[in-house]
Parts: sequence; C-alpha cells; structure tokens
Amino acid sequence: MFADLLKRLVSPDPAQLPDPDARLALTALLVRVARSDNDYAEAEIDRIDRIVAKRYELSPFEATDLRVQAEALEDEAPDTVRFTRAIKDAVPYEERSAVVEALWAVVLADGTRDEEEDALIRLVANLLGINDRDSALARQRVEAKG
Repeated sequence: MFADLLKRLVSPDPAQLPDPDARLALTALLVRVARSDNDYAEAEIDRIDRIVAKRYELSPFEATDLRVQAEALEDEAPDTVRFTRAIKDAVPYEERSAVVEALWAVVLADGTRDEEEDALIRLVANLLGINDRDSALARQRVEAKG
C-alpha cells in the first residue's frame, strides 16, 4: 500500500515530498516514537491525533484516519536511521524542527519518559539535523505547556 512512498523515502536522492506524503511520513515518525517503549498508550494515541489535527487543520475523523494510515506505514518502514534520514532529506528544516517538539509532546503524553523513548528521540533529532540543545529546548517548551 505504501510501496511508492517508501521507495521515494529510501531512494538515494529523495525529492521533497508532496504535502500528503510528508504528513503521512511525519505522522509515522510520531507513531514510531510512541511505540518505542512497547507501550503504545491511549494518551499517546490521543496526543498524536491532536497534534496532526492542529498541525494540518484536520477534523478529528481525518486526524484519526491519518494516524491509522501512519501506523500501517510505520509497520512497513525501514529501520529508524534510514527512515529518519530520508525524512530529513525530503522535508524542509523548519518542519523538522517542529517535528522534534511534536515528538516530545507524544513521549510526555503518558506522563513517563522511558529510556527507550529518550534514546530514540535523541537519535531521531540528530538524524533530522536538530542538535541536543535545541531538542532539550523543545522538550522544555512542551513541559511548560503541560
């Protein structure tokens, strides 16, 4: 189902993704981080739905549909390093910076920070070209919002 998108993401020279594909790929990355601790909590699912609804101006139904598609894409996506590097090459920096904040929002949604989630966010942020300091600032902004 996602063969064309995955092929474009892992091609040697990925082009910038069209908006629907970028939405799907970035949402799949949120799902991957939420699943990283093997506890895909309802709070994380709800947070993903709220993030994509707000970010892409979607109705609750559309946001849920996007997340469900992203869950399927995440199941089929290659390892995190290749997947994230491909997103970095295909998505503008401004979008990647905002994604790190969204990743922290998902991780913190269930009230716990697991080592697996911390490690994955650190890897993903660096692969997206976001340094540790800016990732920590993104986390602090999310924590301040509650």
